[in-house]
Amino acid sequence: MSADLVDLVHRLGAPRALVVGDVMLDRYVWGDAERISQEAPVALLRADRREERLGGASSVATLLRALGAEVDLIGVVGDDADGGRTWRLVADLDVNADGLVADPARPTTVKERYIGRAQARHPQQMLRVDFESREAVSGEVERKLRDAVTAAVRRADVVLVSDYDKGVCTPGLVAAAVAAAKVRGVKVVADPTRGGDYSKYAGCSAITPNRLEAGLATGRAIATTADALRSAAELRDRLGLEAGIVTLDKDGMAVAHRDGRAAVLPTRPRQVYDITGAGDMVMAALGLALAAGADYDPAIRLANVAGGLEVERVGVVPVTRDEILADLQHGSAEPAGGKVLPLPSLLADLDRRRRAGQRVAFTNGCFDVLHAGHVQYLREARRQADCLVVGLNSDASVRQIKGSHRPVNAADARAAVLAALADVDYVTVFADPTPLALITAVRPDVLVKGADYRKDQVVGAAEVEGWGGRVHLAGFRPGYSTTGVIDRLRAA
Repeated sequence: MSADLVDLVHRLGAPRALVVGDVMLDRYVWGDAERISQEAPVALLRADRREERLGGASSVATLLRALGAEVDLIGVVGDDADGGRTWRLVADLDVNADGLVADPARPTTVKERYIGRAQARHPQQMLRVDFESREAVSGEVERKLRDAVTAAVRRADVVLVSDYDKGVCTPGLVAAAVAAAKVRGVKVVADPTRGGDYSKYAGCSAITPNRLEAGLATGRAIATTADALRSAAELRDRLGLEAGIVTLDKDGMAVAHRDGRAAVLPTRPRQVYDITGAGDMVMAALGLALAAGADYDPAIRLANVAGGLEVERVGVVPVTRDEILADLQHGSAEPAGGKVLPLPSLLADLDRRRRAGQRVAFTNGCFDVLHAGHVQYLREARRQADCLVVGLNSDASVRQIKGSHRPVNAADARAAVLAALADVDYVTVFADPTPLALITAVRPDVLVKGADYRKDQVVGAAEVEGWGGRVHLAGFRPGYSTTGVIDRLRAA
């Protein structure tokens, strides 16, 4: 456990961040990629869900709000339907959008992503379509943005520049933000665009290019961490930064301080589902920590954790302080309380997974004396979705089903054995005669039961299919049964 980072999270408070940059609307179309089209050799996506989220600078604002910051957002939208939708999403966040300017000369920037699931699981991005203008904002629009920046800096604890090269972060606007922030002694951190002239970031406190962006800015291919440190130092010196920071995805971040200190701050390996939003998450967590008074090194380490949690999700999904604390305290992506969870904790973890685009399978049983047939059955159940929940009958309900001589093993022992299996993600104990109430609470995408049942005999089948899920009948390994195992043990 990183005790200093846990302490930092507890000390973050509710600072005010000013986010300046390219406001976008991210649209996601989800579905199952079932087959190849007959019209062309392309995957055919059977869409079942459409979702809209804020992107770019407004994504940074979203992530900051989820982390507990107060936020002012300054940027541009088009005078169109997508712009109106963006306004409403920003308002729903309780973000101050007085500095959001409608420009009738340009469209609202929209990134539309198509997310396909193979065999109803494993969501992956198939295609992205962008609607945008990259022309610099007009003189009148830039003047409105400058006035908004000057006013908002007066109440800001940190300024974050989110530059996606869509025309908002002009040299004049960035210079105005830097000048106003220096008057108040407030840090300015910029997430720079790819390529181009980095001189417009001169005077910022820090910039956070990724490996490719830093390489293009310095003319140096970054193949090693030593290359990254040299690029970070070069950018620091060229632009007069307090710290040059280069983000290195799985290798963490390289930082070169003004006083000559330099380090590569690593991150731990993650299951990467989607890198979308990782840079925004790093920017939000870094800015929040700096606004709370943290030095760069602990702020970067905290941003590493937050960015790592973000890549475990599909699309830009907010990360909370509680999730960061759970990750710091347990050091893994496993549920904060282990695999065996009471229902409220289970539902909270499943909500986190669903926000990451994952699908849930559910099965239930007594699992009294675990044998090879159970192992095969659970493996097949797990293959139906991205995670498997096992509802385990309590001791009392097992006695009700099997008789007074059962269970052989108590519920905590049975749960511990199930939790030791790699194919089982969660175990929760239920006391009802049937699992119907538990199934209704979990709302699985796939309900799994043994092939010795007919679908019309499976408890919860109608309910699961009613909300769009499916029922899967999994085979048991012939010759194995708990009763048979117990009988053989007694005979021996």
